[in-house]
Amino acid sequence: MSPGILAVKQGLPYLLQGALINLAVVVGALVLGCFLGLPVAVGQVYGPRWLNRLLAFYVWFFRGVPLLVLLFLFYFGLFSYLEINVSAFTVGILVLSLISSAYQSQFIRGAILSLPEGQMKAALSLGMSKKKAVVSIILPQALRMTVPGWSNEYSIILKDSAVTYALGVAELMARAHHVASRTYQHLHLYIAAGFIFLIMTYFGTKILAVIQEKVKIPGYSR
Repeated sequence: MSPGILAVKQGLPYLLQGALINLAVVVGALVLGCFLGLPVAVGQVYGPRWLNRLLAFYVWFFRGVPLLVLLFLFYFGLFSYLEINVSAFTVGILVLSLISSAYQSQFIRGAILSLPEGQMKAALSLGMSKKKAVVSIILPQALRMTVPGWSNEYSIILKDSAVTYALGVAELMARAHHVASRTYQHLHLYIAAGFIFLIMTYFGTKILAVIQEKVKIPGYSR
């Protein structure tokens, strides 16, 4: 057995522990990003003009600033300046969720706008308030239509989660680098890390595809 394959075999359990950290970051960022992106989308569609402009700036900012800059800005800048003790893991989830919320808000917004306007008018004519109509009629449909977008967002966040290595998060790439620096088998270990990322991407998107088939709305989905 070559030294490279032996290094991968011996370090595999250690690498898989890092992969679990990546998955935890992804799930946390994806869920929190949805909760943050939902009011942003609703505010942009139904809010007043001043709120729409404010939310548009929020989306523009978090879609325009590079991930690494935001990680450093929050971890070494903002939280350090405010003397708030937050772990690198938590900051990674927070920053990724803020970026994800900016993107998720736009495909949630698109899903809301794709629904027939007559649904809102019919709800209002029946005496429902605009808020109740949005919560009870519009959002349940829009959220079901955004599952394909979540599949794409999952893949993006999973790849971006490797950048949290810069803060010291002991995720997959950090562990692969640690083992490689001890065994000098960089090629084999980084190939193994890339292969693990591919597996996580494949199964994650497959699970979301199954969910999409379960919740799709006839006439609005493939």
